Amino acid sequence: SNLNINDVLGNYSLTLIDALDTLAVMGNSSEFQKAVKLVIDTVSFDKDSTVQVFEATIRVLGSLLSAHIIITDTKQPFGDMTIKDYDNELLHLAHDLAVRLLPAFENTKTGIPYPRVNLKKGVPPDSHNETCTAGAGSLLVEFGILSRLLGDSTFEWVARRAVKALWSLRSNNTGLLGNVVNIQTGHWVGKQSGLGAGSDSFYEYLLKSYILFGEKEDLDMFNSAYQNIQNHLRRGREACNEGEGDPPLYVNVNMYTGQLMNTWIDSLQAFFPGLQVLIGDVEDAICLHAFYYAIWKRYGALPERYNWQLQAPDVPFYPLRPELVESTYLLYQATKNPFYLHVGMDILQSLEKYTKAKCGYATLHHVVDKTKEDRMESFFLSETCKYLYLLFDEENPVHRSGNKFMFTTEGHVVSVDERFRSSLWEDILPAGEHSLKAKPSEPKAANFSSNCNRVPDERRYLLPLKSNYMRQIDRMVGLI
Repeated sequence: SNLNINDVLGNYSLTLIDALDTLAVMGNSSEFQKAVKLVIDTVSFDKDSTVQVFEATIRVLGSLLSAHIIITDTKQPFGDMTIKDYDNELLHLAHDLAVRLLPAFENTKTGIPYPRVNLKKGVPPDSHNETCTAGAGSLLVEFGILSRLLGDSTFEWVARRAVKALWSLRSNNTGLLGNVVNIQTGHWVGKQSGLGAGSDSFYEYLLKSYILFGEKEDLDMFNSAYQNIQNHLRRGREACNEGEGDPPLYVNVNMYTGQLMNTWIDSLQAFFPGLQVLIGDVEDAICLHAFYYAIWKRYGALPERYNWQLQAPDVPFYPLRPELVESTYLLYQATKNPFYLHVGMDILQSLEKYTKAKCGYATLHHVVDKTKEDRMESFFLSETCKYLYLLFDEENPVHRSGNKFMFTTEGHVVSVDERFRSSLWEDILPAGEHSLKAKPSEPKAANFSSNCNRVPDERRYLLPLKSNYMRQIDRMVGLI
């Protein structure tokens, strides 16, 4: 019942594995090579250990695949990251882990996977039949990469089947999905539709799967989902940087009615401005990002859950999450506005001041009194540090090498590569009731307010929001 402590650690050197490509992105080839050898020599998934399928996929499987791609890249954009006598060991480890996760997809009537699996024994007998939308529907990027590297469609097939099953359960009325579903009956147990915990990466992976694999149906689902989010979750004035009324805010609503369910948002939602940048809705991203940054300025951290009506934290801990940094980095890439460098510096100084500990950086137990917990999540090194580093490193190969890169939901770097865009199998899922017959559409923002290439030069040297709107957002979170 403790939200802070859960079963993601897995007893398999989680932080070491999760941080592999961070070492490469930072250009530290000797440490990268050392870390890879350590993983090859010491890590085994043959353990009596029950893990979350989602966390094991994004933190471990994703990192092993990212590091394997970096090692075997003939261009070596990050410097010499090759490993002497490397024989695809990380790919074999990734395959071994994925095979151990596959039982989660068996014996479920909907094709939506069980949330947990024992790496040695399969699905535990006392396993719950309930899972969250993000946990079940955000496996496609990693499973798809693995399938395409191995030439084995199994992994992509089960992940894609889960996405389509969830998509088929959306409300006929609003087009929204809930946040918790029964994997046997397809009945929504949690009817909350939002952008935060339980839902976030489901939307992210619809778009990122399209970017990586070029499957048009993923884009169609994303465009439809994005339109429904704009229609039912977005509150406030129509335009971000002009007009009257409250600044835009994305709220939690009932998936069937679109009615407001509560008055809190959670820190995971801070990823959404970054996703809006990828779709080209930069203006809206600027506004939503400013809201989260205002909360950060108030506390020097983001509380896990913040009540915008009470202007106070509902769940007051901060586990070193990366989402605000990620959106800051992507907004800087899109606008080149130095404001985002100031935001990054602010975040960096807060982390140094409040979270630094003797042997790393610590989760803040309470954002107000700044008490610490003896825990540093693996995503601090795989995402928070990586995005901060890339924000300030203009010359990084991610930006300068001419390669196109995409970040997984755990911040792992994957090259957008032709070999991922052609599958070795004709049609991964048989056409059926869940297939989408609509014509594919180009990626575009639902409200067409902006596009990355339309940011005029003069905008780059002004505050991204007019000062009166900035003040409005500061007032909204009790800063002034």
